[in-house]
Amino acid sequence: MDHPDRFDPASVGAFRVLDHRFDPVTRELTLRYAFDRGPAFEESVIFETQPHSDWRGPAAGFERALLHLQIAAGTSYYKAAAPPLVEVVGADLPGCEAEFHRRLYDDGLREFAVANGLPVPLPVAVRPSRAVPEGADLAGPLPTGTKVPAHDPTARPGGLAVPIGGGKDSMVLIEALRPFTPTLFAVNPHPLVEELAAGTGLDLVVVRRRLDPSLAVLNRSGAMNGHVPITAIVSLIAVVGSFLYGYDAIAMAVERSASEETRFVGGATVNHQFSKSAEFEGLLRHLVTSAIDPGLTYASALRPYSELAIARAFAGLTGYHPTFCSCNRAFRQDAAPDQRWCGDCPKCRFVGLMLAPFLTPAAVSGIIGRDLFADPGQVAGFAALMSDEDKPFECVGERRESAAAIRMLSELPEWSATAVVRALAPRARALVSASEVASLLVAEDGSAFPDPSVAAAVDRALSPVP
Repeated sequence: MDHPDRFDPASVGAFRVLDHRFDPVTRELTLRYAFDRGPAFEESVIFETQPHSDWRGPAAGFERALLHLQIAAGTSYYKAAAPPLVEVVGADLPGCEAEFHRRLYDDGLREFAVANGLPVPLPVAVRPSRAVPEGADLAGPLPTGTKVPAHDPTARPGGLAVPIGGGKDSMVLIEALRPFTPTLFAVNPHPLVEELAAGTGLDLVVVRRRLDPSLAVLNRSGAMNGHVPITAIVSLIAVVGSFLYGYDAIAMAVERSASEETRFVGGATVNHQFSKSAEFEGLLRHLVTSAIDPGLTYASALRPYSELAIARAFAGLTGYHPTFCSCNRAFRQDAAPDQRWCGDCPKCRFVGLMLAPFLTPAAVSGIIGRDLFADPGQVAGFAALMSDEDKPFECVGERRESAAAIRMLSELPEWSATAVVRALAPRARALVSASEVASLLVAEDGSAFPDPSVAAAVDRALSPVP
């Protein structure tokens, strides 16, 4: 007999994106969702930082940005049951916009699907519904509509926003774009991120996203859980932010290797970093320009570059070495405030591997907190970074980048005799040639940031010093 308090994902037929409200005084956005048989959820997104000006974008574009953010953020709740239908209640959703979100709910949740034994591709449809279904008011009445004053488009302050996550990529981009005085942008910033941002001397826009606490209760009661396309959610929060803070370009710090699949499952690609991929970037850029704000640029300024090229640039930014962090364990809610690198996860290995060709063993150990390369117990973890079968579901680069870094280390006397390099050098040499290593350190054509002045500044910062 089933426990009466257990949640049965199979009992859910549809996930409903309900109404939303934005309070222009508190800058709090409330988002509501529900499963067709309950429960309902209510999330808040608070734009904590006070805008410097009274400029506001066009009301129609702002409302559209709110809607698309709401649908994307809904992935956090949808995954509790992953029903075959996502119903957007009371809103128009043209086919191309619905298809954007279908891709997000499928490709963006494929890792989640694998972890929960669901089909890949994930069979899900996203469609609008003008009818307000029974149960849509489960969370109580919530007025809809958004009050945004009309404005003179010429009064837009303009400028660049750079989302910051605490890793090496965003710090390289921030320094490359320093001549433009970019605004930094962070959602739920960890104290480590706030420390890094303060060290830049640049303005930081802070946004707080608060998930409905009932979701955690549901997860303990039988709901499914797993990875969501968080970069898509953060990106759309930044798009909404452009209407409040007036910037006209969002420069992401995402490298080209994010486009590589993590695994193939039944012939279908599964990419942990789908919402960082070049394909998704193109989908979101089209959505922004065609449905939200044609005057807003969204793109990654690091897209032409490999992780190796970015690490080479970061190696010279020694002022950030003691404070940056890419280890996901440091960002967990239960992590100690002073926790940085765990020294035993795919991110620690990968970041250490990317930096090692450009730093001494002592410098890399000083960053990570231990000498990973001297430990034979780390060999399997480093080997997985080059593996077709075992590449970890983490934000790590291409397999050939990891092989290239091992090959480079095998030719450096201070690294070649370490346990990890000695064990993996033959495999690395078999995977990448010397010419392929060289090509990884060169910018890829055709994917530069749309603003030529921004692209040129990044190219200068990432070009090797003669």
